[in-house]
Amino acid sequence: MILQALKEYYDRKAALADSDIAPPGWERKELPFLIVIDQTGTPISIDDTREGEGKKKRAKTFLIPQAIKRASNIAANLLWDNPEYALGLVIKGRPDRVAEQHKMFCDRIAGIAVPDISPVAVVLRFLAKPDKIAALEKLQGWEEIKETAPFLSFRVTGDAKPVFNCPDVAAALMKTATAPTSSTICLVTGAREEPERLHPAIKGIRDSNSTGANIVSFNLDAFESFGKKSNDNATVGKTATFAYSTALNTLLGKDSRQKLQVGDATTVFWASKPNPLETLVCDFFSEPPKDNPDQQTEAVKALYKSVDAGTMAADDIDTRFYVLGLSPNAARISIRFWHCGTVAEMSAHFRQHFDDLRIAHGPKDKDTFSLWRLLVSTAPLGKSENIPPNLAGDTMRAILEGLPYPQTLLQSVIRRIIVEHDVTHVRAALIKACLNRSLRSNNPNQEKELAMSLDLANTNPGYRLGRLFAVLERIQERANPGINATIRDRFYGAASGTPVTVFGNLMRLKNHHLSKLENTGERINYEKLIGEIMSEIGDFPAHLPLADQGRFAIGYYHQKQDFFTKKSDTKVD
Repeated sequence: MILQALKEYYDRKAALADSDIAPPGWERKELPFLIVIDQTGTPISIDDTREGEGKKKRAKTFLIPQAIKRASNIAANLLWDNPEYALGLVIKGRPDRVAEQHKMFCDRIAGIAVPDISPVAVVLRFLAKPDKIAALEKLQGWEEIKETAPFLSFRVTGDAKPVFNCPDVAAALMKTATAPTSSTICLVTGAREEPERLHPAIKGIRDSNSTGANIVSFNLDAFESFGKKSNDNATVGKTATFAYSTALNTLLGKDSRQKLQVGDATTVFWASKPNPLETLVCDFFSEPPKDNPDQQTEAVKALYKSVDAGTMAADDIDTRFYVLGLSPNAARISIRFWHCGTVAEMSAHFRQHFDDLRIAHGPKDKDTFSLWRLLVSTAPLGKSENIPPNLAGDTMRAILEGLPYPQTLLQSVIRRIIVEHDVTHVRAALIKACLNRSLRSNNPNQEKELAMSLDLANTNPGYRLGRLFAVLERIQERANPGINATIRDRFYGAASGTPVTVFGNLMRLKNHHLSKLENTGERINYEKLIGEIMSEIGDFPAHLPLADQGRFAIGYYHQKQDFFTKKSDTKVD
């Protein structure tokens, strides 16, 4: 299913007149340097294709002949490669091995069907020169090539493009990129063709091997069956192999707008036909760039407008939408999650996610959060590396399928609040979303969901106690202006977990603080507010379960927000 969906995506992109996806036998790759040679094969300069400054410097991307797969064996790419293959320059390898690599590079060019084409003949004349390295040493940029060993190719004077992009050469190479004779049934397409022995490497997955890794791979006897060797155990034709690997590498490219990092899983999104949701998903869940801080907010607005207008609902009820999460596993790639639905279903689930997170906040706080922002709020010291394992993938799966968020998410955020004594906007939003989705799934119509802002009708003991704790803290702050530490810093954990152990003392302490208030009206208002809250509490509970500890945090947060809201403001329920 995964390979079929990727092949369909490749076919869809390749059918576009202005498609930027590589045709069969080709791929897109950055080449930092081009060696410029004249008609006699003499090198005259080195083109540096990179642009930008410092670490942001990027090489130009070219459409090049597809890379050959190699491990410890000697195998040369066509008309481009590293300096050891392309020039015979000894950098890391042994001199005898480098000489063999360079010979294979030259032989491969001479062995193709286009050696008589002028640009190719010029390259062969250059490669045949015994003093070519000495000539290159005089050119600017040579020292950096020796130090970095980048991929490079050649350009002939008078041509603006590298040799392999010259029209005559490209046309000739296209003719040689046809699939050989049929021999077996492809498991992806069902057509008879020659199976691919070694599948192209998949690159762009964080923390994977820099040379890429494989989804389809049989490299040990334990993985093989019925006497079949290597990838004959899963026969995928050459055409389908090229299509799925090219599509996936395109989705995983550096500039892809359809790629997102979810914990340790590099995640890609695509649809069965063009749809704006393909690129919006990344904006929904990524941190907005510094030069466009409103990118996520605008993307979520576009989602709401499109759903309301029906452009991501009725018109796309049959359009399939795919989500694939990949993570490295030695020389292979693990499928962390795979989800297939319709654009309409996905849009509804994404909108529900943002609806569940909506909660009252200050004027400077944002309405939406990236997935990273949500998860890092649960991590010690606010560091990504401290996010609990598997939490990101489980949370994304819940969003995609419209399921309750993982219980570990609620546990983590409540634990952070108890440790840091800080119910932030993002943590309150996360708790509200966790509780409401769980309630909606497990106990529909049995208990009212948490509201966006202060809910005077909510009689849940945890919610009421959270409100009471916020009022007691407010009284303490009003009685002691500029106080450094409040009851929240000393008693929040006990108040939310075992209320009976602390609220008796806090209520007595409250009387002392009220007596210090000079404004009689203010004192009376606080006493009325406490009375209203206490009317539904009764005895203080000995223990609050995890869900009610979450409601305690929401009650505390709502009451605090209400203190800072002008009473003339319209409240949102």
